[in-house]
Amino acid sequence: MKKALLAILFTLLAFAITASGKAAQKAKLFTADDQHFKYTGRADFTDPQKPKFWSPGVYITTRFKGPTCELLINDEEMYGKTHNYIQVVIDGKASRIQTTGKTNSIQIGKGLSKGVHTLLICKDTESGMGYLEFVGLRCEKLLMPNEQKRTIEYIGDSITAGAGADASEVPCGKGQWYDQHNAYLTYGARTSRALNAKWQLTAVAGIGLVHSCCGMNILLPQVYDKVYLRSDSIKYDFKQYQPDVVTICLGQNDGRQDSVKFCSEYVRLIDTIRSKYANADIVCLSSPMANQELTTVLQRYLTGIVQAVNKQGDSRVSKFFFSRSFNSGCDNHPDADEHAIIAGELTAYIKTLKGW
Repeated sequence: MKKALLAILFTLLAFAITASGKAAQKAKLFTADDQHFKYTGRADFTDPQKPKFWSPGVYITTRFKGPTCELLINDEEMYGKTHNYIQVVIDGKASRIQTTGKTNSIQIGKGLSKGVHTLLICKDTESGMGYLEFVGLRCEKLLMPNEQKRTIEYIGDSITAGAGADASEVPCGKGQWYDQHNAYLTYGARTSRALNAKWQLTAVAGIGLVHSCCGMNILLPQVYDKVYLRSDSIKYDFKQYQPDVVTICLGQNDGRQDSVKFCSEYVRLIDTIRSKYANADIVCLSSPMANQELTTVLQRYLTGIVQAVNKQGDSRVSKFFFSRSFNSGCDNHPDADEHAIIAGELTAYIKTLKGW
């Protein structure tokens, strides 16, 4: 009896090894310049086989066939030690993975069905964590991803970038400063998924319109036209992404400022955005983590700004104020659950605005 059981076990093991070997033989490398990969977000395609991207929320979509999939991705390893987080979503099921070295081969799909699977790979951590280079996928076959026609861009600071949102693995105050970053769970990404739209997060933690916090020596208007939003870097080609809607969520790091200075710079930013996106609806948002004093100030400023721009002839600029302050995440940022609430409010507004 024991011999019979052992024989069965050896047979099953041999079958598993053979099947695994066959799957490995079928898998081949599809490099980053393959037409079946679609990129959303600011990326540097100087080397099309290793496109670089810094911003949180930059994502790649495709579809692949087969039971396995391996991701090849490089990390800048800024400061020689930092490692970015990525969100990998296969058939709608998300998992959060951190790189471990400068070059990474990550088994992201294993034991899947032999059929076709959807895939999204999203950078969870922000520009200050350094760039990622997408090298490609090793799988059986690639197919074109499903296309989304609606597009939204979200301009902002750490709230929009997803800082402090995800303490599910590393509690607030523990680990590294970026361990709780999660761009995939931000209000922007969630709003877009609810509206079946693409998203682009043009956001930098700590940045402001006229005053940035935390010793940062850049302002949003200075880097808005760049691929790497932390310095005077490669110019971004705005033709790559023409959003139907642009939201602006700034002011948290500015704090209470001289009204003339803040409002003048805000109007100038709207004019810049309009010069890039002639047909977009621009929505000015209150800060969803501001205290009551700052909320009152920002709402007053934004009301005057929108009225002034509308009076100048741009009727496609509006304002939207969130219902309350959301501070349950790390360092008083919104947490993932609150991002869902924020997204619900914004989704309802954009639905009405666009008739979606």
